[in-house]
Amino acid sequence: MEANELLKKVRKIDIKTRGLSQNIFAGEYHTAFKGRGMTFAEVREYQYGDDVRDIDWNVTARHNRPYVKVYEEERELTVMLLIDVSRSRLFGAVGEEKREMIAEIAATLAYSAITNNDKIGVIFFSDKIEKFIPPKKGKKHILLIIRELLDFTPESPGTDIGVALRYFTDALKKRCTTFVISDFIDTHDYYRQLSIATNKHDIIAIQVYDKRDTSLPDIGLMRVADLETGATRWIDTSSGKTRKLYGKWWYERQQTLMDNLRRLRIDHASIATDEDFSRSLMTLFQGRGSR
Repeated sequence: MEANELLKKVRKIDIKTRGLSQNIFAGEYHTAFKGRGMTFAEVREYQYGDDVRDIDWNVTARHNRPYVKVYEEERELTVMLLIDVSRSRLFGAVGEEKREMIAEIAATLAYSAITNNDKIGVIFFSDKIEKFIPPKKGKKHILLIIRELLDFTPESPGTDIGVALRYFTDALKKRCTTFVISDFIDTHDYYRQLSIATNKHDIIAIQVYDKRDTSLPDIGLMRVADLETGATRWIDTSSGKTRKLYGKWWYERQQTLMDNLRRLRIDHASIATDEDFSRSLMTLFQGRGSR
């Protein structure tokens, strides 16, 4: 991508996603992602209604009257974005290309994180780890991430979500709030790695798909290509049987994905490339915040 064109796209996404995160998501994000836990802040005299389990017996003994420990939320989070950069993200038949929407969603999440003083890091993956950007804070860091989202060229065309999850689980020992952003079109069985990652981190799945992924149009003989393998073939889309089999394939793989996400209690959103992703993110945040 030309430098001037890249700069224009960075600015466009910067303005759009910064505004979304500050004006729409700031409060919802803070409520939905509450921090790692509670930390000790101070002691004060016992008041009626305090939990007796919080009594600090050492201070109580020194002062001959009851004192309790006061805790506060440990607000700062480490947020990680695991972003699928396989070649299937280049597909765009209805609405934007997947990669454009993925970039906007990721940038919005990144701005929401730094607005709440959280660190943000990124792992780009295909069927291998393509790039790791360690978690940091700050506007310069966000702009670096946006540039990479728009202009990154992976070495491999394939997809293996399990490879990304395994690397992430090994590389980050501290608990993270983690968004896996992908179309989740993957022939590998990654659910065991997803289960392991979920036991250690707070995982949220965001699926970005094109509506043409879900069904074939009735347009007669059509040449189709697998963007990841390069394989091509001709399909007679005028055949109702062919269209039905394709729809069945999509439905079954989608059901498998949703069933496993529910089984693992992973919050998720599925967003089509012609939809307003901000509504889906708001619903996701509000659902978490209400629990």
